[in-house]
Amino acid sequence: MMTAIRRSSNYAWYVVALLWPAALLNYLDRVMITTMRDPIRVELGMNDSQFGLLTSIFLWVYAAVSPLGGFLADRFGRRGMILGSVVFWSMATWLSAFSRNFGELAASRALMGLSEACYLPAALALIMDYHRERTRSLATGIHMTGLYLGTALGGAGGYLAMYHGWRFGFQLFGIIGVAYGFWLAFMLREASDATVRSPSAEPTAEDQSAKGSEFHVNWTTIAQGLLGQPTFWLLLVLNVLAGITGWVIVGWLPAFLKEHFDLNLGEAGLSATTYIQVAALVGVIVGGMASDAWSRDGRHNRSFFPAIGFLAAGPCLLLAVSTQHLAIAMSGLVVFGLARGCYDANLMPILRRTADERLSATGYGLFNFTSTAAGGIMVYVGGWLNDRGDGLQSLFQVCALGLVVVGLLLLAVRTRPATGSPIP
Repeated sequence: MMTAIRRSSNYAWYVVALLWPAALLNYLDRVMITTMRDPIRVELGMNDSQFGLLTSIFLWVYAAVSPLGGFLADRFGRRGMILGSVVFWSMATWLSAFSRNFGELAASRALMGLSEACYLPAALALIMDYHRERTRSLATGIHMTGLYLGTALGGAGGYLAMYHGWRFGFQLFGIIGVAYGFWLAFMLREASDATVRSPSAEPTAEDQSAKGSEFHVNWTTIAQGLLGQPTFWLLLVLNVLAGITGWVIVGWLPAFLKEHFDLNLGEAGLSATTYIQVAALVGVIVGGMASDAWSRDGRHNRSFFPAIGFLAAGPCLLLAVSTQHLAIAMSGLVVFGLARGCYDANLMPILRRTADERLSATGYGLFNFTSTAAGGIMVYVGGWLNDRGDGLQSLFQVCALGLVVVGLLLLAVRTRPATGSPIP
């Protein structure tokens, strides 16, 4: 028995390791285009509104499909959704390289949004299936480092475009992603029961009740297990605000830094991604470990550390977009990265202590739907403001205020203890 438990524990961390490269490719492929703004606009004859619309189209499709992707992962299994997502978004990335006009590139971005939407809810739910309270935030955080590194490497798209043309990066990473997806098919297993997925703690009350009763994922159980929980709605609202800021930064920070500090394309791309993502790497690990320790007894809320982070990040983001000194701006963005990392490490674990665990992929899909839909609107607004000559600074200032609101809302979140008893 001890040998079986030890093997289960090892595989729980192996699942995180398997999904890490997929997470990296997931964000690298979607973000890379934002650092190739100038050559794409020139070759395909686009204005800033159209270029911003490319990211918005991705986000709107991604948002619309995310709840369905989460629902299918909960109902039919996480593994299949993960594998299909990796292969198909990589094919869409490869197809982007052959776009001849705005319409074709927009279509490939829509296909990418369709396929990428199925990955993250399923991947995080699978990680949670294998991990328990002692390791959930850290396991989530390690997986999220792949997303951050992918975003940081996306900044290299500007350099690839400078030396090899903007199409080269799409071709290269599309082929890599398809190959990795097929390899993943031979290595990844579904979590079959609570015994397999409990490496570090006893099964929760929901695990034990699931053994003795049949559970069907359908609209009735979603209404009862997710939409009937007031805390779920609070998480939905604050996730929208956090998502707006995150996507505005992804979509328009490279352009803002290039114009505000007179940087070249490569410098702006790396400055807009690398500093934030390195800070997020630290925040996701440190914040994950701190939250695991803080909530280990099942009584303390995991939302405490993310709340403190966002309350500090709001003023720092405001400073970053208002100063004329690049070093000060980067320092403010580092604080945002730390806060974002801590939040990302804890969102899925908070959800698992808010709603029925068997609906966690669906719940995370709804989070993605609301946050990315709102983010897509605001990314388009950024392009519209730039075309009008109003600049992006006011948009970033509004986002900074939103981060403070997110911090306050996180302090109001109440989750149930890990024992499975009702939310106090």
